[in-house]
Amino acid sequence: MQVFEGKYVPIKAWIDGVEFEDSAREQVQNLTRLPFMFKHVAVMPDVHMGRGATVGSVIATTGAIVPAAVGVDIGCGMIAQRTSLAASDLPDDLSDLRSRIEAAIPHGRTDNGRRNDKGAWQTQAPQPVNDEWSRLEPAFRAIVEKHPRVGHRRALGHLGTLGTGNHFIEICIDEEQRVWAMLHSGSRGVGNLIGTYFIELAKADMRRYFVNLPDEDLAYLPEGTQHFDDYVTAVHWAQDYAMTNRSIMLGHVLDAMRQEIGLNIVTDEAAVNCHHNYVARESHFGKNVLITRKGAVRAREGDLGIIPGSMGVKSFIVRGKGNRESFTSCSHGAGRRMSRTAAKKRFTVAEHEAATSGVNCRKDAGVIDETPGAYKSIDAVIEAERDLIDVVHTLKQVVCVKG
Repeated sequence: MQVFEGKYVPIKAWIDGVEFEDSAREQVQNLTRLPFMFKHVAVMPDVHMGRGATVGSVIATTGAIVPAAVGVDIGCGMIAQRTSLAASDLPDDLSDLRSRIEAAIPHGRTDNGRRNDKGAWQTQAPQPVNDEWSRLEPAFRAIVEKHPRVGHRRALGHLGTLGTGNHFIEICIDEEQRVWAMLHSGSRGVGNLIGTYFIELAKADMRRYFVNLPDEDLAYLPEGTQHFDDYVTAVHWAQDYAMTNRSIMLGHVLDAMRQEIGLNIVTDEAAVNCHHNYVARESHFGKNVLITRKGAVRAREGDLGIIPGSMGVKSFIVRGKGNRESFTSCSHGAGRRMSRTAAKKRFTVAEHEAATSGVNCRKDAGVIDETPGAYKSIDAVIEAERDLIDVVHTLKQVVCVKG
């Protein structure tokens, strides 16, 4: 861990052996200029520039919350399930399995997200989706009644769907040759709308009260205000939606595996389901605070978490050590080392094909921005946070579905 001086609080960064770009350093410094920061800002080894707050940052605040520090993919995270299958149970050609998973779960985005968007349920959603929506809908309607602009028209249609960008579904094999199902997704369009709306609401409040900020995206909502209370209600609903979204998709992945492989698949261990873009009330250093993890996973002593690498590399199931200096947190992945635009210019389809050798996945120009070379070394990231987590399982993907 390295310590840097900040304006009101210091910065504690787990960055030994990994890149920490200047733009990300500046963003972290901006966080330390907010007067309601508590103790220090914790920086994870997968750190890279984000909107307002840095991806790979953990901030503790008292009396205020920064919506952009949570981000617009509220509740984004991972779920992983170990199965009773052995690697030898998988077919030699995994193309049909990948196709069945792709058919079972809407993914990607077309038609600008409108009626013919292939990334949403086109007709009647499956019963598990409808059942969960009946639980989620009443609270959503109450939020929309107060803030009509967050009433996303596809909130039901996106539940149980993957999305695009860095969201993925993978079939992996661990060090004991056991098969896992794993996926990465969040609160989809409705979470994006909630996040965007409250970020703009916070900015408007800052202008109204003439609050000067180092970055307008660090606009905040003071505790005790109606906007603060409404945001907390909405963000926790979106986090519930995101976790439910992942659970539904995991069920569909396991069903697809059963249908394609023709074997009874037993899941004798609970799935690991963890957020890495979220806010929660927690106690740290003897004080109750708001903890915002933007690209970070909770890693209390004994907590199981998931740290995925890029497509074509490997991922880790980890157990937290409860390191208080990181606000009991760890990284959420490998972390980008270049922008999507830069990756598209830097890498060729042939290079992407080579980097994803042995993985049944898309190997076209549409996923160049997700190629392994666009990300930091996952081994270096794990090494930099050895005092935060222990590795429990190492997973190597053999199938990867991207939107």
